[in-house]
Amino acid sequence: MYLSVQLSCYPLKDDYKQPIWDLIERLKQTGLEVYPGRMSTEMFGEYDEVMKVLSDTLKWSFETYGKSVFVAKIMEGDRRPKG
Repeated sequence: MYLSVQLSCYPLKDDYKQPIWDLIERLKQTGLEVYPGRMSTEMFGEYDEVMKVLSDTLKWSFETYGKSVFVAKIMEGDRRPKG
């Protein structure tokens, strides 16, 4: 089963940009298709792989940077950008 995910991260700290940039770089190295945007990052892949990446990445973020709020929209199906 293929998933399309839109993920937003809101670090609860004054210096919020670095944790977001590091999160995006970490996601890019997973092998999933990752498209960073100005307000959220989209990623696409097979269900098991996407869910493992989400779990591992959120845990890493909490352990590395502390408290953050994550908002995820997860949809079954391929919603990758065309073109």
